[in-house]
Amino acid sequence: MIRSLLYGIVRNQMTDLRALYPWSGKKRKKKTLRPLTVLKRLVVIGLIVTILPVVVLRWVPPPTTAFMLQKSVQARLNGLKDYKTRYRWTGWRNISPYAAQAVMAAEDQKFPVHWGFDPESIADAWEERLKGERIRGASTITQQVAKNLFLWPGKSFVRKGIEAYFTVLIETIWPKRRILEVYLNIAEFGRGVFGIAAASETFYKKTPDRLTRTQSALLAAALPNPRQLRIDRPSPYMRARAGWILNQMNQLNPPAF
Repeated sequence: MIRSLLYGIVRNQMTDLRALYPWSGKKRKKKTLRPLTVLKRLVVIGLIVTILPVVVLRWVPPPTTAFMLQKSVQARLNGLKDYKTRYRWTGWRNISPYAAQAVMAAEDQKFPVHWGFDPESIADAWEERLKGERIRGASTITQQVAKNLFLWPGKSFVRKGIEAYFTVLIETIWPKRRILEVYLNIAEFGRGVFGIAAASETFYKKTPDRLTRTQSALLAAALPNPRQLRIDRPSPYMRARAGWILNQMNQLNPPAF
């Protein structure tokens, strides 16, 4: 009797609950994300992951770069146990103005006025590519900073596209002086020698603020190919290139930023 009474009470309560909550007791269907929603989320994540380090490096010295890490790993894989990365950050005020003037004369004379790209150089390089000729370098200093900091060596269109994206970010977020300061600190000047501080100490046994015009020009002359263009044993070609850079420096005003 009591059992029947309790059973009736419970059954009535369950009926009332179903009336109030018609979905109770049923498994809810899992929501499936639409492809467009997934794409939007991936884009947002990609923007955060790429923009955040550029913003941070606007003020913080980079502890290392993608190129430094790749060179170190490659050396270990090749069994080069004596390979060592030499890198020491040096602020703008502790770098000779001749060094900044020399790298602009050698690598990117339009650096103060362009927005990360040199259309004329790109057009010339593309024309040489179509003709099957040897392609000259068309990368600006900003593009080289983007490549050295975040990317890998190569000439694929995918890598170039990512490089262009980072170039726009850097030109938008950093002032020109910061771009040049970072470039001088992360450029490769020799085997395992990264940055103007490590280069001046390795090759001239002095701090970068004491570099002369001639020394700065010779350092800049090695930038296109620091593995073959040896600063400690300059070839006739490299000396001639350093002389050309000196002549170009005479026509360029020291950076005003």
